Amino acid sequence: MHSLTTEKTALENVKNTTIHGVSISMSAQSSRLLTLNFNTDIIQRFLQQTEQWPIQALEYKSLLRFRIAKILDDLCGNQLQSFLLKTMLTRTQGALLIQAEGIDHVEQSDEMVKLATAIAHLIGRSNFDSMSGQYYARFVVKDVDNSDSYLRQPHRVLELHNDGTYVDETTDYVMMMKIDEQNMQGGDSILLHLDDWEQLDTYFRHPLARRTMRWAAPPSKNTTQEVFHSVFDVDTHGRPVMRYIDQFAQPKDFTEGNWLSDLSDSLEGSQHKLFIPVPVGSILLINNLFWLHGRDRFTSHPELRRELMRQRGYFNAPQNRLS
Repeated sequence: MHSLTTEKTALENVKNTTIHGVSISMSAQSSRLLTLNFNTDIIQRFLQQTEQWPIQALEYKSLLRFRIAKILDDLCGNQLQSFLLKTMLTRTQGALLIQAEGIDHVEQSDEMVKLATAIAHLIGRSNFDSMSGQYYARFVVKDVDNSDSYLRQPHRVLELHNDGTYVDETTDYVMMMKIDEQNMQGGDSILLHLDDWEQLDTYFRHPLARRTMRWAAPPSKNTTQEVFHSVFDVDTHGRPVMRYIDQFAQPKDFTEGNWLSDLSDSLEGSQHKLFIPVPVGSILLINNLFWLHGRDRFTSHPELRRELMRQRGYFNAPQNRLS
């Protein structure tokens, strides 16, 4: 559970870290979540030095994603990459809200994607996103939607889940960036750290926790692949990690279906969920192995519009570095 030890770790991480052009603090919601803010000078210089490569170039040449990551790290005194990896791999943390001064409007969407790409490729590499056909996906939430998943439906809660449950690729991290928001109330991001879930031990030790189950995505995900894995696994230290989403689970029988339903109800009922406002231009970056995420419902408005950018992938550091 969340403890004074967690807060002490976060304070030490903040106090002992100096990154050129970046300020770091603990979020108001939880010491598990750190806030990182790039100043205007760093952002302007990053955009100037990467101006020669439009987003299309990053889509066509994956090597350029690592080049712009190096440019960002160089501008930050080569201190950013190590901080990001340390934070993301530390079990008591593993979550960042990243903001950039001067990037806060939908007309800067290409600049937003470029910055997010650089950050993602400092910690690893973003996987192919079958929904978009690129290494990232952009999608819009409107007041009326006929989607086949809850991702785009604004008037209900998107329940807590892990990403990458219906693919074979390793999904160590999830990055969500808010590109636009119009006529919107509500819709905060919801986070739950696995170790703060009150009934983790009960479900982790259940006989079904390690049973291989079937997972499949709806047509909008543009994949017909089915994958098979258990809900729970362990990291190299023997601590629980999860791969779970209620929408894509395909239980084979009465027993599995009701156990998964109870598990979902338990997650949603946790008193330790965090409700995180994410301003336009900001990035929420989490370790997908021990954080679950979701989204609160929106207040209805005929002109409601929210656009998000998603990247998710694997770390470029071995998991035995988890601490």
